[in-house]
Amino acid sequence: MPTTVIEVTGVTKQFTLRHQRSLKEIAVRLLTRKGVDKDTFNALDEVSFQIAEGETVALLGFNGSGKSTLLKLISGVLQPDGGTVRTRGRVAGLIEVGAGFHPDLTGRENVFLNGAILGMTEAQIAEKFDEIIAFSEIEKFIDTEVKFYSSGMFLRLAFSVAVHSDPEVFLVDEILAVGDEPFQRKCLERIDALKSEGRTLVIVSHDLDLVSRICERGILLRKGRMIGDGSATDMVARLRDENDQ
Repeated sequence: MPTTVIEVTGVTKQFTLRHQRSLKEIAVRLLTRKGVDKDTFNALDEVSFQIAEGETVALLGFNGSGKSTLLKLISGVLQPDGGTVRTRGRVAGLIEVGAGFHPDLTGRENVFLNGAILGMTEAQIAEKFDEIIAFSEIEKFIDTEVKFYSSGMFLRLAFSVAVHSDPEVFLVDEILAVGDEPFQRKCLERIDALKSEGRTLVIVSHDLDLVSRICERGILLRKGRMIGDGSATDMVARLRDENDQ
């Protein structure tokens, strides 16, 4: 039996929405002890599934369906309010541009910082440092503080560190929409290589043709609930049908 590397069981996640008010209204509400207006939003509601080693899975759904929140829970960036998320092996990926980077450190320093966050030892990072920088194509700026980087430069360095961390599980959000076309192609080639090596991939993308090409399985979400789990082509077709209705 294939080893389960991601197990999501009964996961719920809520966010608090605070309504914008004028300073005068806020002051009045505080003085009258009414407090600040706020509502809760159910981003995920009782979501459960398992992903086996070597599977390539797309999280699908319209904006607000909960797919990016789910990816952040799998990565450990967020914690669930209910249920459990368990992962096995080294998990790496691209969830947000610049995540895990300190703006006042140089690119070189951030490679070591981000690599350590992803579970690499200092020796492992040093061994792969030249490969990481060569892949990122930002050699001229490696000793510049990253607060001066463009979002595209962030992407290049973040992606390069992540793929060179030798992850068992690789997570990718819409971040591939950032950057120029040649580098996007380079990223996709590396994702294809990870797939051929039998790594587990979990991808969020609005590019449904790309999802159908890369992923074998699709998990379909609607307003925080899982409504479908099957082949990527079937789940993409179902999502497109919903969009046409």
